[in-house]
Formats: sequence, structure tokens, C-alpha cells
Amino acid sequence: MSPPPARLRLVFDGGCPFCHGFAELSELKGGLPRLEIIDGRVNGPLRKELKEQGYPLSAGAVLMVDPDDGGTGKTQVFHGPAAVALLCDQLRPSAGLLRLLKAVFASQKRTESLYPLLLWARRLVLGWRGLPVDPD
Repeated sequence: MSPPPARLRLVFDGGCPFCHGFAELSELKGGLPRLEIIDGRVNGPLRKELKEQGYPLSAGAVLMVDPDDGGTGKTQVFHGPAAVALLCDQLRPSAGLLRLLKAVFASQKRTESLYPLLLWARRLVLGWRGLPVDPD
């Protein structure tokens, strides 16, 4: 497990109950005090900025890693399975479900294999809720 960075910002689709549940559980029980979760569906300017950079929320969550250097370094951006794998690697979970998710998704290779299923489930649930897959 790598040392935690100064700040992690997880931008997720708040319309998706799976995304929302994972983000909330990560924030509350993940053992990362510098983790900020951001509902990208309600934060239009940030969502648009990320999409313009090639990180649409319709294709997965975004994890921004801010360096611990007083603001002089560049923020790293991870998208989709890379974001989930990195976040799961950083977690220090206290909740049983989160420990299970960490075990499953901390491997980037495993996460990349499973991620299409997560996107499919997300599309299904958003359709059932009457929400567009792409918040834009």
C-alpha cells in the first residue's frame, strides 16, 4: 500500500446509487481523512471541465490526486477503472463491505476486467430511475 497523498478528490455520478454508495462509504469508513467526494451530476462546471479534458463521468468516476508539496506540483487525474483501483489501494477500511471492495478492486487488472459490468449496471439503474447516462 502506498502512502496517502495530501488530498484525494473523487468526482462521481451522484445519480447512480452504486457510485453514490461507494463514494459515501469511502468517505465515511475509508480511513482517508483528506478524501473529498464530489457529486459531478450537480457540479456542472467541474463536470464540463473534466469532460473537456477527456474524462466524461458517463465513462466512469474521476479521482484527482493533489500532491503534498504546497501546491507547486501537478494534480494527477485517474478515470474509470484506474480511479477505482487507486482509491481502493489507498483505503484503510473499517467497514466490512469496504474491505471486500478493496480486496476486489485494488488490483488494476481485475478492476479493468470488472469495470464494464459496473458501467452496464450503472446504465441499467440510471435508465430505471429515468436519468440520462451522460449527465451532460
